[in-house]
Amino acid sequence: MANAFLEVFPTLQLNHEMKGLLSEATVTKVASNRNRDFIRVYFDNTRLIPKRDIWRLEEDMRQQLFPNQKMQIKLMEHYRLSSQYTAKTLLDTYKESMLCEIKEYSLLLYNIFRKAEIRFEEDMQMTLILEDTLIARESQDELIEVLDKIIRERCGIQTKFDIQFVEKKESHYKKDTDHQIDLEVESIVRRTAAAKSEHEQEHAEDEMLGAVAKENEADTSKDQSPKEQSAKVAKTKSAADAGSRQNGKKGGVKKREYGLKRSDNPDVFYGRDFDEEAVTIDTIQGEVGEVVIRGQIIDTDMRELRNGEKTIVKIVITDFTDTIAAKIFVKNEQRDELMEHLKKGNFIKIKGVTTMDKFDHEIGLSFLAGMKKIPDFTTPRLDNSMEKRVELHCHTKMSDMDGVSDVKDIIKRAKAWGHKAIAITDHGAVQAFTDAYHSVSPEDDFKVIYGVEAYLVDDLKEIITNSKNQSLDDSYVVFDLETTGFSPNTCKIIEIGAVKVENGVITERFSEFVNPQVPIPFKIEELTGIRDDMVMGAETIEEILPRFMEFCEGCVMIAHNAEFDMSFIRKNCMDLDIPCDHTVGDTVAMARILLPALHRFKLDTVAKALKISLENHHRAVDDAECTAHIFVKFIEMLKERHIETLNDLNSLGATSVDTVKKLPTHHAIILAQNEVGRINLYRLVSESHLTYYAKRPRIPKSLYLKYKEGLCIGSACVAGELYQAILNGRPQEEIARLVNFYDYLEIQPLGNNMFMLESDKAPVETIEELQEINRKICRLGEEFHKPVVATCDVHFLDPQDEVYRRIIMAGKGFKDSDDQAPLYLRTTEEMLAEFEYLGSEKAREVVITNPNKIAAMCERIEPVRPDKCPPVIENSDQMLRDICYNKAHEMYGEELPPIVQERLERELNSIISNGYAVMYIIAQKLVWKSNEDGYLVGSRGSVGSSFAATMSGITEVNPLRPHYYCKKCHYSDFDSKEVLAYAGRSGCDMPDKNCPVCGEPLTKDGFDIPFETFLGFKGNKEPDIDLNFSGDYQGKAHRYTEVIFGEGQTFRAGTIGTLADKTAFGYAKNYYEERGIAKRNCEIDRIVQGCVGIRRTTGQHPGGIIVLPVGEEIYSFTPVQHPANDMETDIITTHFDYHSIDHNLLKLDILGHDDPTMIRMLEDLTGIDAQQIPLDEPTVMSLFLNTSALGVEPEDLGGCPLGSLGIPEFGTDFVIQMLIDTKPQSFSDLIRISGLSHGTDVWLGNAQTLIEEGKATISTAICTRDDIMIYLIGMGLESELSFTIMESVRKGKGLKDEWIEEMKAHDVPDWYIWSCQKIKYMFPKAHAAAYVMMAWRIAYCKVYYPLAYYAAYFSIRATAFNYELMCQGKEKLNYFIKDYEKRKDTLTKKEQDTVKDMRIVQEMYARGFTFLPLDVYTAKARYFQIIDGKLMPALNTIEGLGDKAAEAIEDAAKQGAFLSKDDFRQRTKVSKTVIDLMSDLGLLGGLPETNQLSLFDF
Repeated sequence: MANAFLEVFPTLQLNHEMKGLLSEATVTKVASNRNRDFIRVYFDNTRLIPKRDIWRLEEDMRQQLFPNQKMQIKLMEHYRLSSQYTAKTLLDTYKESMLCEIKEYSLLLYNIFRKAEIRFEEDMQMTLILEDTLIARESQDELIEVLDKIIRERCGIQTKFDIQFVEKKESHYKKDTDHQIDLEVESIVRRTAAAKSEHEQEHAEDEMLGAVAKENEADTSKDQSPKEQSAKVAKTKSAADAGSRQNGKKGGVKKREYGLKRSDNPDVFYGRDFDEEAVTIDTIQGEVGEVVIRGQIIDTDMRELRNGEKTIVKIVITDFTDTIAAKIFVKNEQRDELMEHLKKGNFIKIKGVTTMDKFDHEIGLSFLAGMKKIPDFTTPRLDNSMEKRVELHCHTKMSDMDGVSDVKDIIKRAKAWGHKAIAITDHGAVQAFTDAYHSVSPEDDFKVIYGVEAYLVDDLKEIITNSKNQSLDDSYVVFDLETTGFSPNTCKIIEIGAVKVENGVITERFSEFVNPQVPIPFKIEELTGIRDDMVMGAETIEEILPRFMEFCEGCVMIAHNAEFDMSFIRKNCMDLDIPCDHTVGDTVAMARILLPALHRFKLDTVAKALKISLENHHRAVDDAECTAHIFVKFIEMLKERHIETLNDLNSLGATSVDTVKKLPTHHAIILAQNEVGRINLYRLVSESHLTYYAKRPRIPKSLYLKYKEGLCIGSACVAGELYQAILNGRPQEEIARLVNFYDYLEIQPLGNNMFMLESDKAPVETIEELQEINRKICRLGEEFHKPVVATCDVHFLDPQDEVYRRIIMAGKGFKDSDDQAPLYLRTTEEMLAEFEYLGSEKAREVVITNPNKIAAMCERIEPVRPDKCPPVIENSDQMLRDICYNKAHEMYGEELPPIVQERLERELNSIISNGYAVMYIIAQKLVWKSNEDGYLVGSRGSVGSSFAATMSGITEVNPLRPHYYCKKCHYSDFDSKEVLAYAGRSGCDMPDKNCPVCGEPLTKDGFDIPFETFLGFKGNKEPDIDLNFSGDYQGKAHRYTEVIFGEGQTFRAGTIGTLADKTAFGYAKNYYEERGIAKRNCEIDRIVQGCVGIRRTTGQHPGGIIVLPVGEEIYSFTPVQHPANDMETDIITTHFDYHSIDHNLLKLDILGHDDPTMIRMLEDLTGIDAQQIPLDEPTVMSLFLNTSALGVEPEDLGGCPLGSLGIPEFGTDFVIQMLIDTKPQSFSDLIRISGLSHGTDVWLGNAQTLIEEGKATISTAICTRDDIMIYLIGMGLESELSFTIMESVRKGKGLKDEWIEEMKAHDVPDWYIWSCQKIKYMFPKAHAAAYVMMAWRIAYCKVYYPLAYYAAYFSIRATAFNYELMCQGKEKLNYFIKDYEKRKDTLTKKEQDTVKDMRIVQEMYARGFTFLPLDVYTAKARYFQIIDGKLMPALNTIEGLGDKAAEAIEDAAKQGAFLSKDDFRQRTKVSKTVIDLMSDLGLLGGLPETNQLSLFDF
């Protein structure tokens, strides 16, 4: 007796779909073999189950029912199908399963059946037409037997089979065969010759050395010493350039060898020769003993052992199946020679033992028996076609986490293949353009076509199509269909439901099942509840459709998503020759306008919004009824808006921005044909990001038509609207409208769209159907005279690169990431072969001819303008000159000292003649405005090298050499012996003096910084004025730029955030771990390199402002957008990374910094003027030498011997150690230390070592970049060369050989040259001076205004202040410090920041200052306060309380006392966790839980 399948296996866990397919299945028999390790389950079912699903079910049953047994399960299905199934309909439904099964049985039969043409003369007569080959004739009986078992025995459909043979067709694709073979042979010969030449050279060297050895042996005489013989051999070896080692052994010479080399084979460079075949690295998963591998070296590393005699060399090698590391110990004297053979990119073969590396904790190779070099065994793909194609659809790493190839690599490949052009078309963005441009030199015969794959929105379609301006009170038929699928070309109608609405009232109904004469797919049955037995007795469409069209006569037809339903109506009307010219309306389009708050417009969503009942969703009669009630409601809403006719409705629906954001998008390729097109493309990209962005940047068709000049548009891929229209069987007039919109049509390889064959939702099931869509696009091209081009839709360069995209997509959460389409760049031959089914002539046309025509239509253009376009401020040259001279006269008197006059005039001439005056005026306006509003501005970079910048108020740093001047009588002293003794140092270090003329105290000034550091000796260095504004004032400074230049003339400098190594490693690691695949870290590292650099997001430079000259359009330089596409912000950034356009548009660096903010708070708390603080106060200087100024001992500060904790630039452990090592005595020493601390490889392993060895002092070591130029000029080098050397060294580019020779010729010591070569980055002296001036002022307040200092520090600089840890007294703080000290090696970043703040609190306690308990009514949200000689902490110091919540508490407290904790929570919106913490800390003063009173309260 048969039992239900799901009852026989009740514990089997299945997905919803499989449960549905098996819901009517019955098990008829279960059989096992004698060994009980093989089970057959026989079952009957009424529903076809695809064969792949059967196989998956077998595996699920094996894993779930027999998890710990070796068991094989075979399902033997038998189907009881409805009479809707015939041999033909079965083949339509089940062919893919048949192909899968036959392929498993016999690949030979599979290929015969796959290529067979199948015809049905009658429903039960299947004719197979095969190519007449010997194999086909011999296999025909076996094929019929297999088909009979599947169709008749399994599916119960009686079928007769007939086989006919036709003559074999010859392939069309043969034109280039001879040329391709010639090129391949030539390539092989070339590689062989190169390898042979290298081999012969190796042998020649060995023979020469051997001959020399014999000659030496023969010539050895009694009077010839071994030393002379050795010299002779060495001389000969040098001539041979062999690089071999010589051994004087009995006058002979040994052949060169490395380490344990024991072979005469010149290819062997380590150990013995070996001949074993290599295994692939992916097969090495454990300690399998000795193996041989081959591969390419992708990384090397060396680490010298402590004994100083040997080095561990690590080689990372890949054979592109996997990666493995090999380690070897070599003597130090052999290391360099061995490494010559172990360069990145070399191909080698290794024999070694697989072992678990104790350090890396993964399998690697060690105990290497031998290594030898081998030729490159990879086979590069070449384009050997005589005529080349052009790729017009290519994505790069800038394509929204979608493309994985660098644009430079793409262009390099296209050029190498001999292609004449390539189009760069990233999704919605053009950020790869600049790199693409720089990848092609003007001399190259190659063109980059600049374009974008746009997200196009069809806003041209009306809500009502074919409107005849009917009244809303006219007659309407609201209808819905149920169908067997999505395409009207291949699927059938199974139910029609309709409701007639007249004068806004439902009057009639129409409801009919339709016999589709084909089986209803299970998915449709599950969705609608309609089964074969429900429609088998119904009439066919030929009988029902005429009655339905009669029901609709004279009415407007309305449907929800009308395009779909009307496509079936029109197709069937056309087949039955029934006129169909109705006005059609769509309630989806109406809902977008009338219900703008909705984000989705499915029928059930709209019904719910209007409170309309929807029962039996996805049944035509019920959906039509519901849609009719929706439409009636819409009529009422429209009339309320005074809409009376359908034309009025279309006018209302004129697409708004909000509507565009909700309409579906389709892909389209837009290419710039010329300079006008480039600017229009940038305008479209800008609008898509600024105005229409919603999940993706959208371009409405109406906007494209407005700016289409200089552009051409293509129909794109499967996501394009033309492909979708054909796929979904849209009516011909609709397709014609779409084709007319595009300039060219696009088709792609079948593999790109093969994913649809696996989808139940796609209306295609076979490869032939995919081919037919491409054929139809070709026919449309012919009919409408539109060129059709074949593109690859490139997302990666080579087939194997799909792994990178797979990992990225998995990281983004795509479930189908493992099913990557073959979206790689194909050669011309590969594309011709791909489209061979179109016929050879058509294939050549779409692959070669038409793409080249499109490429020829696009001019060679530059994506960014080459010219410099600084902003213009009228009369800026004279304005700067006047400002500078006015200030100079104010300081130095009417008659300027010669040094002032000469320096100022020289600078102004250079600045003005090179067009930089406007930069100075802009900076001057910004700084003066900030100062006027009470905030100091600190300068950055080398702008402090400019005396004109000082005189114009841009910087406080005076770059003149140290000098005295009198503010009263303008006496100055630049040249006295006493003053000249301070050359190279700071004027503030000089002793105090009174004016010899008027007796007033003299002002000490000057830092001795050359102007040329800023602008070069010829004004040929691009100046960069960077300014540090208060973080609180930065936003105001940015807005003030608009006041200076006008609204719309300034933009924030854009940045591009790409996938970093760490994130990519996480993606790759997670990918393999989730799939249970073990991968070595070195293999993951290799894969990661293919993922890094992919664009993740966009952002903004922290202070960069791009200035657009008046009269220019930003689109001629760059598109613009919101940072990270944040539509809530009003900030607009450049779309290009600002580095790409800073050569032609001015970039201002208006940065936010804590120092000016802290100084402003100190001024507010103390009333002092920070600019009047003396820079030579000895007590302040003592902070950098000891703790005496604080009145504490080092042990009070946890052992810190200095008082510089918390002082900007000098408070870190690193700099404190520098201060201890250098013992600074003056302000100028502090500047030099600041330069050292900000440089890279300037102090550690460089100046520190030189000072320890006594070769240099803090005064002579290289501390800032200016030191190099001044020193070299002083040594006699030419000034321009000295400047060039300085620029090279400070950028980490080192010294050229000819520079070293010149330096030595001028007696520059070796230690100085050595120091220059070590440096990676250097700070300018002006920048260091500006920083130290700010730091000194803060240090002054730390000494003389301690509470103000600590209040300002904790308010502004503390990043992890914690009330609970730090404000409960000295003892509790010390307890926490000790606890953190014990865990110092495992502290998180936040805990490390907490320790830093705790040390400042510890210092404050040691100086005798304390905190007040926090009072919620008195405390400020973010700022500490001084109250009665103590500090009141800010509210945001409570753990878990952010700035916004703290501000909410401050605001709530102003409104009156809190009645209870409930009242506190409601008024402040603070979380219960924070309230409980505040209560535990005693900060809520015993507030009750609620406002309610209790008897017990009295």
